[in-house]
Amino acid sequence: MTRAHANADLPRVEGGETPTTVTSADARYFNRELSWLAFNRRVMEEACNTAHPLLERLRFLSISGSNLDEFFMVRVAGLKGQQMQEVEAHSTDGLTPAQQLAAIVADAADLVDSQQTVWQDIRAELAERGIEVLDADGITGDTATWLEEHFRLQIFPILTPQALDPSHPFPFIPNKGLSVIFDLVRISDGEAVRELVLLPAATPRFVRVPGETARYIAVETLVKQFAPVLFPGFEIRKSATFRVLRDSDIELEEEAEDLVLYFRTAIKRRRRGRVIRLEMEQGIDPGLEAVLKEELGGSEALLTETGGFLGNGDLALIVDEDRPDLKFPPFAARFPERIREYDGDCFAAIKAKDIVVHHPYESFDVVLAFLKQAASDPDVIAIKQTLYRAGKQSAVIQALIAAAEAGKSVTAVVEIKARFDEEQNLLWASALERAGVQVIYGFTNWKTHAKVSMVVRREGDEFRTYCHFGTGNYHPVTARIYTDLSFFTADPRVGRDAAKIFNYVTGYVEPEGLELLSVSPRHLRERLIELTDQEIANALAGKPAAIWAKMNSLVDPVMIEKLYEASNAGVVIDLIIRGICCLRPGMPGMSENIRVKSVVGRFLEHSRIWAFGNGKALPNDGALVYISSADWMPRNFDRRVEFMLPIINPTVHDQVLDQVMVANLIDTEQSWELQSDGHYVRDEPGAKPFNLHRYFMTNPSLSGRGAALESSGAVPKLSLRRWRAERGA
Repeated sequence: MTRAHANADLPRVEGGETPTTVTSADARYFNRELSWLAFNRRVMEEACNTAHPLLERLRFLSISGSNLDEFFMVRVAGLKGQQMQEVEAHSTDGLTPAQQLAAIVADAADLVDSQQTVWQDIRAELAERGIEVLDADGITGDTATWLEEHFRLQIFPILTPQALDPSHPFPFIPNKGLSVIFDLVRISDGEAVRELVLLPAATPRFVRVPGETARYIAVETLVKQFAPVLFPGFEIRKSATFRVLRDSDIELEEEAEDLVLYFRTAIKRRRRGRVIRLEMEQGIDPGLEAVLKEELGGSEALLTETGGFLGNGDLALIVDEDRPDLKFPPFAARFPERIREYDGDCFAAIKAKDIVVHHPYESFDVVLAFLKQAASDPDVIAIKQTLYRAGKQSAVIQALIAAAEAGKSVTAVVEIKARFDEEQNLLWASALERAGVQVIYGFTNWKTHAKVSMVVRREGDEFRTYCHFGTGNYHPVTARIYTDLSFFTADPRVGRDAAKIFNYVTGYVEPEGLELLSVSPRHLRERLIELTDQEIANALAGKPAAIWAKMNSLVDPVMIEKLYEASNAGVVIDLIIRGICCLRPGMPGMSENIRVKSVVGRFLEHSRIWAFGNGKALPNDGALVYISSADWMPRNFDRRVEFMLPIINPTVHDQVLDQVMVANLIDTEQSWELQSDGHYVRDEPGAKPFNLHRYFMTNPSLSGRGAALESSGAVPKLSLRRWRAERGA
């Protein structure tokens, strides 16, 4: 068992990072799990960034808390499972499960300590700005009177105290369950009694006290404060709050014959998974601690004592406070001018020229408009759609239902293995089937992660296929905070390839003879290797050679080794990896030509864009540009259906390369540089600070910018050519 203060003496480095790499200096890889923890620390560090409004800083803190919960529920749970089964499989960097767990516990404990420190700082600043988070000492006077009445009327009726004795065994605590345990003494006879109060998940974590000044108090504080109401006739001796995280991964059994039935059962099992982490308030009484360890921890759970607040993800409830002065200025996404030029006719606009849409700066409504027009257009014959994460209130689902009810042939590939969205996707699948949509669940062992929409339309005597490819999900909520690209085309070659992808997923028909697309798990990695080999050949021949790649995670050892080979051949490589990066940059003789940066800011960088110099001195005139749904991870290459699409249209090519890619490369206000020792150092804004999110929020649309904007010169040019010149590349 490891406590939160176990690594209190670990040295700190610039940027607030804690060393996360314990491998030798010449190791070729960073550990995947520790790299993720380093990413989550960068998220947490944004809560300290005074350039952000105060409630937005609190939002970053809550996100880091929710991220850490999921990390334990999935990644740590997997390592614990390997340890319990005595699996000695080594990670890519050579660590056993036990060694990884030991390093994770130390890093995570230090991260939790930092989160608590940041919370106390933000809490004090919130109080100065008229938002108070009270503790027990703040329950006085009229506030105490109101809170007690609120407790009696609104909270007391839904609480169920449970005695803990031989006749009342310790109850089941659900995943993320928050509870308070009490040691009491019955006043009438002096008998000791132990009680547990589970706080129902439906109960809001905070109660807001009425008044102009926003005052919040955590519900567990109220339960402790008004424990005499719960336990009349008892003396309250001791109490402690604790929280449980359980194994929430779903392991797919190969013999599962009915995938839908299996997942419905597995979701129920997940809620009762083994305890992975037991969080207790700091200073818990040893007797209460011993009970919790015996009943919940055993030898399997990771034990953490946390001071301040358990479950930082719940702090997001305070962010909802109506204080626009403490939040980012509102931002309204633009609808692409290109579609407006055609009076909202998506098909006419796409038929005229390929279109790229940059979310969230340009509205996801254009995707919905595309599907809604397809649903209502009498000339549309068929719609095929992949669905990975669609959200709880999905206009995409409604458009597909409307199309089916209008008599069109509609096929939906619903991925019920999308983690934590399995239950919602099963509900959507049922609704789609009731409307007459042909629902396909894809491969048993692979996830369909490609984001593709295909519309077949009768135009005169022929059929034309219109396609949408996305680097993100068909999710209207995340489309407002994730940066992604939507690409629309009526290129017949792309349409034929898209049809083969759907046939692959729905009928297991191997996609032979693809004209433009590359698909995993068939040959996406192989295509990337070919492109990298071409850059290596260019470098060895004395030609310009460069690779620019933007993605969420870089883990795949095959691609990492190929990038090392390219670096040694003289290829200049710039990587923008938001999250996990197992590649070690800047190592002489291995990766000295590789630079890695991570961008963390107002929006979550999510698009996957890859560019290869192609031997051209002026990359704008010949670089190969691709968009994709895949990160460079073994799962994306080997166990998921993904796409990689070349951007051929010259206008769209330059928009993606000269604008999106360059903006990420030159950002200085939200960027962190990965050092060869594994630490991330925040960029200095410098004399010419650049914030890529602000740039795209305040400049005209990338795509669909329209003839008027194009001719007016109002569209700014970032230019990869100029960026390379400034770097001396």
